[in-house]
Amino acid sequence: MRALITGPEIIQETTDKIRQICDNLLAACSRQKSYADKRRKPLEFEVDDMVLLKVSPWKGVVRFRKKGKLAPRYVVPFKVLERIGKVAYKLELPPELSNVHPTFHVSNLRKCLADQDLQAPLDDIRVDDTMHFVEKPVEIMDHEVKKLK
Repeated sequence: MRALITGPEIIQETTDKIRQICDNLLAACSRQKSYADKRRKPLEFEVDDMVLLKVSPWKGVVRFRKKGKLAPRYVVPFKVLERIGKVAYKLELPPELSNVHPTFHVSNLRKCLADQDLQAPLDDIRVDDTMHFVEKPVEIMDHEVKKLK
């Protein structure tokens, strides 16, 4: 059984334990920071870049076509008008989003990688009366005959 510690010894032992706990917390914090920094990549956009806007924080406020599980996480590309500080950007929003403030944190943006020149021309797209896309095959590349038992 351990003897009772009284006086200055208990104060010294308590301060040693507190110092050890602080050291352990600092080591754990720096370890977690190094793990997080390996996965973190700094995002920077230039003026006139096209970015996608994350809309999942607005689930109850603004709905983009679908609601719930199938709702898009990022919506149509917007043009960056200006950089505000180190991590905020002002976007050019359409009139239907006039009630939303145009300045967003970089964590809510993602670079739009789609090339504007790769958009399909509207003349090649056929839509029927029920607003369904009409597909016509251009050519048959290969065919095979399957034999059953």
